[in-house]
Amino acid sequence: QVQLVESGGGLVQAGGSLRLSCAASGSIFSINVMGWYRQAPGKQREWVAIITSDGSTLYTDSVKGRFTISGWNAKNTVYLQMNSLKPEDTAVYYCNAKLLRSQNVYDAYWGQGTQVTVSS
Repeated sequence: QVQLVESGGGLVQAGGSLRLSCAASGSIFSINVMGWYRQAPGKQREWVAIITSDGSTLYTDSVKGRFTISGWNAKNTVYLQMNSLKPEDTAVYYCNAKLLRSQNVYDAYWGQGTQVTVSS
């Protein structure tokens, strides 16, 4: 079992920056992908960024060039650095961890979410 705890959300003006953290604990050896999802009011939860155990990263088109996912260091923590924030980025951000095997997902885990609000 894996436990995830997000932190770092808050209020920021458009154009500002924010860094989210996701601390993983438990049986972290059972996962090989970590990432961030977000859900705005009235919208479906969407994938934002992922990082794999070998350091590869991917981003959804709307955040490319603005967000950076990093970490998975000895502290078992993944970060999401968000720059040039837009009001459209306002959402609850969730940390996710999973085991990806042969393009199938196993043992997915979620954090409790952290609110990010970008004002204009």
